[in-house]
Amino acid sequence: MTFTVYVPLLVTVVLGVLAPRVARRLPPRSAARSLACAALVTALGWLGSLALLSFTGLAQIPEVAEQGHWSVAALRAEDPVSLAVAALGALGLAAGAGSLAVAVVRATRHLLWARREAAALPGGTELAVLDDEVPQAFALPGAPGRIVVSRGMLRCLGDDERAALLAHERAHLRGRHHLYLALWRCAAAVTPLLRPLADAGGFVLERWADEDAAAHVGSRRVVARAVGRAALASAAVAGRPALAATGGAVPQRVRALLAPPPPPRALPFVVGAALLALCCASLAEAVSDSERMVVTARSAECASATAPADPAGPGLAAPVAADPDPRADGAPHRHHHCHPRRHDRPA
Repeated sequence: MTFTVYVPLLVTVVLGVLAPRVARRLPPRSAARSLACAALVTALGWLGSLALLSFTGLAQIPEVAEQGHWSVAALRAEDPVSLAVAALGALGLAAGAGSLAVAVVRATRHLLWARREAAALPGGTELAVLDDEVPQAFALPGAPGRIVVSRGMLRCLGDDERAALLAHERAHLRGRHHLYLALWRCAAAVTPLLRPLADAGGFVLERWADEDAAAHVGSRRVVARAVGRAALASAAVAGRPALAATGGAVPQRVRALLAPPPPPRALPFVVGAALLALCCASLAEAVSDSERMVVTARSAECASATAPADPAGPGLAAPVAADPDPRADGAPHRHHHCHPRRHDRPA
Protein backbone atom coordinates (compact mmCIF):
# COMPACT_ATOMS: atom_id res chain seq x y z
CA MET A 1 0.00 0.00 0.00
CA THR A 2 2.97 2.31 0.56
CA PHE A 3 3.30 2.97 -3.18
CA THR A 4 0.08 1.79 -4.80
CA VAL A 5 -2.12 4.15 -2.79
CA TYR A 6 -0.38 7.13 -4.39
CA VAL A 7 -0.66 5.91 -8.00
CA PRO A 8 -4.25 7.19 -8.55
CA LEU A 9 -3.14 10.60 -7.30
CA LEU A 10 -0.24 10.65 -9.76
CA VAL A 11 -2.47 9.51 -12.63
CA THR A 12 -4.88 12.35 -11.81
CA VAL A 13 -2.03 14.86 -12.02
CA VAL A 14 -0.76 13.46 -15.33
CA LEU A 15 -4.17 13.37 -17.00
CA GLY A 16 -5.11 16.78 -15.62
CA VAL A 17 -2.05 18.28 -17.31
CA LEU A 18 -1.79 16.31 -20.55
CA ALA A 19 -5.36 15.30 -21.44
CA PRO A 20 -6.67 18.84 -22.18
CA ARG A 21 -3.82 19.56 -24.60
CA VAL A 22 -4.20 16.27 -26.44
CA ALA A 23 -8.00 16.34 -26.58
CA ARG A 24 -8.08 19.58 -28.59
CA ARG A 25 -6.20 17.84 -31.43
CA LEU A 26 -8.39 14.73 -31.59
CA PRO A 27 -11.78 14.07 -33.23
CA PRO A 28 -14.15 15.85 -30.86
CA ARG A 29 -16.70 13.07 -30.37
CA SER A 30 -14.07 10.54 -29.28
CA ALA A 31 -12.22 13.17 -27.28
CA ALA A 32 -15.34 14.12 -25.31
CA ARG A 33 -16.11 10.52 -24.42
CA SER A 34 -12.51 9.88 -23.42
CA LEU A 35 -12.40 13.00 -21.24
CA ALA A 36 -15.63 11.94 -19.54
CA CYS A 37 -14.22 8.49 -18.79
CA ALA A 38 -10.95 10.00 -17.55
CA ALA A 39 -12.78 12.45 -15.28
CA LEU A 40 -14.95 9.75 -13.74
CA VAL A 41 -12.15 7.26 -13.11
CA THR A 42 -9.61 9.77 -11.80
CA ALA A 43 -12.12 11.48 -9.51
CA LEU A 44 -13.12 8.15 -7.98
CA GLY A 45 -9.47 7.11 -7.75
CA TRP A 46 -8.60 10.41 -6.05
CA LEU A 47 -11.32 9.97 -3.43
CA GLY A 48 -10.44 6.30 -2.94
CA SER A 49 -6.75 7.02 -2.34
CA LEU A 50 -7.53 9.80 0.13
CA ALA A 51 -10.00 7.51 1.92
CA LEU A 52 -7.35 4.81 2.34
CA LEU A 53 -4.81 7.31 3.63
CA SER A 54 -7.40 8.69 6.04
CA PHE A 55 -8.24 5.21 7.29
CA THR A 56 -4.56 4.56 7.99
CA GLY A 57 -4.48 7.49 10.43
CA LEU A 58 -7.90 6.82 11.90
CA ALA A 59 -7.09 3.16 12.56
CA GLN A 60 -4.08 4.13 14.70
CA ILE A 61 -6.24 5.95 17.24
CA PRO A 62 -6.34 3.70 20.34
CA GLU A 63 -10.10 4.04 20.81
CA VAL A 64 -10.73 3.08 17.18
CA ALA A 65 -8.29 0.18 17.42
CA GLU A 66 -10.06 -1.06 20.54
CA GLN A 67 -13.41 -1.06 18.76
CA GLY A 68 -11.91 -2.75 15.72
CA HIS A 69 -10.00 -5.30 17.81
CA TRP A 70 -6.64 -4.77 16.15
CA SER A 71 -3.15 -3.94 17.37
CA VAL A 72 -1.96 -0.38 16.82
CA ALA A 73 1.70 -1.49 16.95
CA ALA A 74 1.12 -4.18 14.32
CA LEU A 75 -0.79 -1.72 12.18
CA ARG A 76 2.04 0.80 12.25
CA ALA A 77 4.54 -1.93 11.44
CA GLU A 78 2.48 -3.07 8.45
CA ASP A 79 1.73 0.40 7.06
CA PRO A 80 4.44 3.06 7.58
CA VAL A 81 2.25 5.94 6.33
CA SER A 82 2.81 8.82 8.73
CA LEU A 83 0.02 10.38 10.72
CA ALA A 84 0.73 13.74 9.06
CA VAL A 85 0.10 12.28 5.60
CA ALA A 86 -3.03 10.55 6.88
CA ALA A 87 -4.28 13.84 8.34
CA LEU A 88 -3.71 15.62 5.02
CA GLY A 89 -5.55 12.82 3.28
CA ALA A 90 -8.48 13.22 5.67
CA LEU A 91 -8.63 16.97 5.04
CA GLY A 92 -8.48 16.46 1.28
CA LEU A 93 -11.17 13.80 1.45
CA ALA A 94 -13.49 16.02 3.50
CA ALA A 95 -12.96 18.99 1.17
CA GLY A 96 -13.42 16.92 -1.98
CA ALA A 97 -16.52 15.11 -0.72
CA GLY A 98 -18.10 18.37 0.45
CA SER A 99 -17.39 20.13 -2.84
CA LEU A 100 -18.72 17.14 -4.76
CA ALA A 101 -21.98 17.20 -2.80
CA VAL A 102 -22.42 20.91 -3.57
CA ALA A 103 -21.65 20.35 -7.27
CA VAL A 104 -24.15 17.50 -7.50
CA VAL A 105 -26.86 19.67 -5.94
CA ARG A 106 -26.10 22.54 -8.32
CA ALA A 107 -26.09 20.29 -11.38
CA THR A 108 -29.40 18.76 -10.35
CA ARG A 109 -30.99 22.15 -9.75
CA HIS A 110 -29.70 23.45 -13.09
CA LEU A 111 -31.10 20.44 -14.94
CA LEU A 112 -34.48 20.80 -13.26
CA TRP A 113 -34.51 24.52 -14.08
CA ALA A 114 -33.72 23.78 -17.74
CA ARG A 115 -36.52 21.25 -17.93
CA ARG A 116 -39.00 23.72 -16.44
CA GLU A 117 -37.90 26.44 -18.86
CA ALA A 118 -38.14 24.08 -21.81
CA ALA A 119 -41.63 23.02 -20.81
CA ALA A 120 -42.75 26.65 -20.30
CA LEU A 121 -41.65 27.84 -23.75
CA PRO A 122 -44.51 28.60 -26.15
CA GLY A 123 -45.27 26.23 -29.00
CA GLY A 124 -44.98 22.48 -29.24
CA THR A 125 -42.11 22.25 -31.73
CA GLU A 126 -38.41 21.76 -31.11
CA LEU A 127 -37.60 25.37 -32.10
CA ALA A 128 -38.77 28.28 -29.97
CA VAL A 129 -38.26 31.76 -31.42
CA LEU A 130 -38.08 34.60 -28.91
CA ASP A 131 -39.40 38.00 -29.89
CA ASP A 132 -36.21 39.67 -28.74
CA GLU A 133 -33.76 41.84 -30.65
CA VAL A 134 -30.85 40.69 -28.49
CA PRO A 135 -28.95 38.03 -30.50
CA GLN A 136 -28.95 34.74 -28.60
CA ALA A 137 -29.24 31.04 -29.35
CA PHE A 138 -28.94 28.08 -27.01
CA ALA A 139 -30.24 24.61 -26.27
CA LEU A 140 -32.34 23.69 -23.23
CA PRO A 141 -32.23 20.01 -22.22
CA GLY A 142 -35.60 18.62 -21.28
CA ALA A 143 -38.17 16.01 -22.19
CA PRO A 144 -38.00 16.87 -25.01
CA GLY A 145 -35.26 19.46 -25.28
CA ARG A 146 -35.84 22.79 -26.99
CA ILE A 147 -33.74 25.06 -29.19
CA VAL A 148 -34.17 28.73 -28.34
CA VAL A 149 -33.24 31.41 -30.89
CA SER A 150 -34.10 35.08 -30.81
CA ARG A 151 -35.29 37.09 -33.80
CA GLY A 152 -32.24 39.29 -33.39
CA MET A 153 -29.98 36.28 -33.97
CA LEU A 154 -31.95 35.07 -36.97
CA ARG A 155 -31.60 38.50 -38.62
CA CYS A 156 -27.82 38.31 -38.31
CA LEU A 157 -27.53 35.09 -40.31
CA GLY A 158 -28.25 33.92 -43.81
CA ASP A 159 -30.38 30.92 -44.65
CA ASP A 160 -27.49 28.44 -44.76
CA GLU A 161 -26.01 29.88 -41.58
CA ARG A 162 -29.35 29.56 -39.79
CA ALA A 163 -29.49 25.90 -40.76
CA ALA A 164 -25.94 25.46 -39.43
CA LEU A 165 -26.85 27.20 -36.19
CA LEU A 166 -29.90 25.01 -35.64
CA ALA A 167 -27.92 21.87 -36.49
CA HIS A 168 -25.29 22.88 -33.94
CA GLU A 169 -27.83 23.30 -31.16
CA ARG A 170 -29.63 20.11 -32.18
CA ALA A 171 -26.31 18.24 -31.87
CA HIS A 172 -26.04 19.43 -28.26
CA LEU A 173 -29.45 17.98 -27.47
CA ARG A 174 -28.98 14.75 -29.40
CA GLY A 175 -25.58 14.08 -27.79
CA ARG A 176 -26.84 14.91 -24.27
CA HIS A 177 -23.91 17.25 -23.83
CA HIS A 178 -25.35 18.70 -20.64
CA LEU A 179 -24.60 15.37 -18.91
CA TYR A 180 -20.96 15.59 -19.98
CA LEU A 181 -20.75 19.10 -18.56
CA ALA A 182 -22.30 17.99 -15.28
CA LEU A 183 -19.82 15.12 -14.98
CA TRP A 184 -16.82 17.35 -15.62
CA ARG A 185 -18.00 19.96 -13.15
CA CYS A 186 -18.48 17.33 -10.46
CA ALA A 187 -15.02 15.90 -11.16
CA ALA A 188 -13.47 19.37 -10.96
CA ALA A 189 -15.22 19.83 -7.61
CA VAL A 190 -13.44 16.75 -6.25
CA THR A 191 -9.99 18.17 -7.00
CA PRO A 192 -8.83 21.42 -8.68
CA LEU A 193 -6.38 19.34 -10.73
CA LEU A 194 -9.28 18.29 -12.97
CA ARG A 195 -10.47 21.82 -13.73
CA PRO A 196 -8.34 22.09 -16.91
CA LEU A 197 -9.91 18.83 -18.05
CA ALA A 198 -13.39 20.29 -17.49
CA ASP A 199 -12.48 23.45 -19.43
CA ALA A 200 -11.16 21.39 -22.32
CA GLY A 201 -14.32 19.30 -22.21
CA GLY A 202 -16.50 22.36 -22.81
CA PHE A 203 -14.45 23.29 -25.86
CA VAL A 204 -14.57 19.72 -27.19
CA LEU A 205 -18.36 19.65 -26.90
CA GLU A 206 -18.63 22.79 -29.02
CA ARG A 207 -16.31 21.24 -31.58
CA TRP A 208 -18.42 18.07 -31.55
CA ALA A 209 -21.54 20.11 -32.32
CA ASP A 210 -19.64 22.06 -35.02
CA GLU A 211 -18.60 18.84 -36.77
CA ASP A 212 -22.13 17.44 -36.62
CA ALA A 213 -23.48 20.70 -38.05
CA ALA A 214 -20.90 20.61 -40.85
CA ALA A 215 -21.94 17.07 -41.71
CA HIS A 216 -25.59 18.15 -41.74
CA VAL A 217 -25.27 21.20 -43.99
CA GLY A 218 -22.44 19.71 -46.06
CA SER A 219 -20.05 22.66 -45.67
CA ARG A 220 -17.49 23.32 -42.97
CA ARG A 221 -17.03 26.89 -44.24
CA VAL A 222 -20.74 27.70 -43.76
CA VAL A 223 -20.59 26.50 -40.16
CA ALA A 224 -17.44 28.57 -39.59
CA ARG A 225 -19.23 31.69 -40.85
CA ALA A 226 -22.29 30.94 -38.71
CA VAL A 227 -20.18 30.48 -35.59
CA GLY A 228 -18.21 33.64 -36.22
CA ARG A 229 -21.20 35.85 -37.01
CA ALA A 230 -23.22 34.50 -34.09
CA ALA A 231 -20.33 35.13 -31.72
CA LEU A 232 -19.84 38.70 -32.98
CA ALA A 233 -23.56 39.43 -32.77
CA SER A 234 -23.87 38.17 -29.20
CA ALA A 235 -20.53 39.49 -27.91
CA ALA A 236 -22.24 42.09 -25.75
CA VAL A 237 -24.73 39.65 -24.21
CA ALA A 238 -23.85 38.64 -20.64
CA GLY A 239 -24.72 35.38 -18.96
CA ARG A 240 -24.92 33.22 -22.10
CA PRO A 241 -25.75 29.54 -21.53
CA ALA A 242 -22.83 27.12 -21.80
CA LEU A 243 -24.36 24.98 -24.55
CA ALA A 244 -24.53 27.57 -27.30
CA ALA A 245 -23.02 28.10 -30.72
CA THR A 246 -21.29 31.20 -29.35
CA GLY A 247 -19.59 29.30 -26.53
CA GLY A 248 -16.04 28.05 -26.25
CA ALA A 249 -12.95 29.53 -27.86
CA VAL A 250 -14.55 30.84 -31.06
CA PRO A 251 -11.33 31.69 -33.00
CA GLN A 252 -9.96 28.18 -32.40
CA ARG A 253 -13.28 26.66 -33.45
CA VAL A 254 -13.37 28.70 -36.66
CA ARG A 255 -9.78 27.73 -37.50
CA ALA A 256 -10.61 24.07 -36.91
CA LEU A 257 -13.62 24.30 -39.23
CA LEU A 258 -11.60 25.96 -41.98
CA ALA A 259 -9.02 23.16 -41.74
CA PRO A 260 -9.58 19.50 -42.68
CA PRO A 261 -11.24 17.31 -40.03
CA PRO A 262 -8.78 15.99 -37.44
CA PRO A 263 -7.62 12.47 -38.32
CA PRO A 264 -8.26 9.65 -35.84
CA ARG A 265 -5.25 8.75 -33.72
CA ALA A 266 -5.06 5.55 -31.71
CA LEU A 267 -1.97 6.26 -29.59
CA PRO A 268 -3.47 8.94 -27.26
CA PHE A 269 -6.48 6.71 -26.52
CA VAL A 270 -4.29 3.68 -25.86
CA VAL A 271 -2.04 5.65 -23.49
CA GLY A 272 -5.04 7.15 -21.72
CA ALA A 273 -6.70 3.75 -21.34
CA ALA A 274 -3.46 2.31 -19.94
CA LEU A 275 -3.22 5.11 -17.36
CA LEU A 276 -6.84 4.61 -16.30
CA ALA A 277 -6.29 0.85 -16.03
CA LEU A 278 -3.20 1.49 -13.92
CA CYS A 279 -5.25 3.79 -11.68
CA CYS A 280 -7.94 1.15 -11.14
CA ALA A 281 -5.45 -1.69 -10.61
CA SER A 282 -3.39 0.32 -8.12
CA LEU A 283 -6.45 1.32 -6.15
CA ALA A 284 -7.65 -2.29 -6.03
CA GLU A 285 -4.22 -3.42 -4.87
CA ALA A 286 -4.16 -0.71 -2.18
CA VAL A 287 -7.58 -1.85 -0.92
CA SER A 288 -6.35 -5.45 -0.81
CA ASP A 289 -3.21 -4.39 1.07
CA SER A 290 -5.34 -2.48 3.58
CA GLU A 291 -7.50 -5.52 4.16
CA ARG A 292 -4.45 -7.74 4.73
CA MET A 293 -3.02 -5.09 7.05
CA VAL A 294 -6.16 -5.11 9.18
CA VAL A 295 -6.27 -8.90 9.27
CA THR A 296 -2.65 -9.04 10.42
CA ALA A 297 -3.24 -6.39 13.07
CA ARG A 298 -6.29 -8.27 14.35
CA SER A 299 -4.34 -11.52 14.49
CA ALA A 300 -1.62 -9.81 16.50
CA GLU A 301 -4.21 -8.40 18.90
CA CYS A 302 -5.84 -11.84 19.26
CA ALA A 303 -2.49 -13.48 19.94
CA SER A 304 -1.70 -10.88 22.57
CA ALA A 305 -5.12 -11.17 24.22
CA THR A 306 -5.12 -14.97 24.38
CA ALA A 307 -1.47 -15.41 25.44
CA PRO A 308 -1.25 -17.11 28.93
CA ALA A 309 0.12 -15.10 31.81
CA ASP A 310 3.64 -15.96 33.03
CA PRO A 311 3.76 -15.19 36.75
CA ALA A 312 6.67 -17.59 37.38
CA GLY A 313 9.04 -15.58 35.26
CA PRO A 314 10.76 -16.28 31.95
CA GLY A 315 11.62 -19.82 31.05
CA LEU A 316 8.74 -21.37 33.01
CA ALA A 317 5.47 -22.08 31.31
CA ALA A 318 2.40 -21.02 33.15
CA PRO A 319 -0.14 -23.76 33.84
CA VAL A 320 -3.07 -23.85 31.50
CA ALA A 321 -6.38 -23.98 33.30
CA ALA A 322 -8.92 -26.50 32.16
CA ASP A 323 -12.01 -25.21 30.47
CA PRO A 324 -14.74 -25.53 33.09
CA ASP A 325 -18.11 -26.93 32.27
CA PRO A 326 -20.60 -24.07 32.19
CA ARG A 327 -23.08 -26.23 34.14
CA ALA A 328 -20.67 -27.06 36.96
CA ASP A 329 -21.27 -23.94 39.00
CA GLY A 330 -23.87 -22.08 36.98
CA ALA A 331 -21.37 -19.43 35.86
CA PRO A 332 -21.74 -18.15 32.30
CA HIS A 333 -19.27 -19.59 29.83
CA ARG A 334 -17.35 -16.87 27.92
CA HIS A 335 -15.10 -17.28 24.90
CA HIS A 336 -12.73 -14.66 23.55
CA HIS A 337 -13.94 -13.07 20.34
CA CYS A 338 -10.72 -14.02 18.53
CA HIS A 339 -11.23 -17.76 18.86
CA PRO A 340 -14.89 -18.75 18.70
CA ARG A 341 -15.41 -22.42 19.56
CA ARG A 342 -18.23 -24.90 19.70
CA HIS A 343 -18.79 -27.43 22.50
CA ASP A 344 -20.65 -30.53 21.50
CA ARG A 345 -21.20 -32.33 24.79
CA PRO A 346 -23.72 -35.06 25.55
CA ALA A 347 -26.60 -34.15 27.74
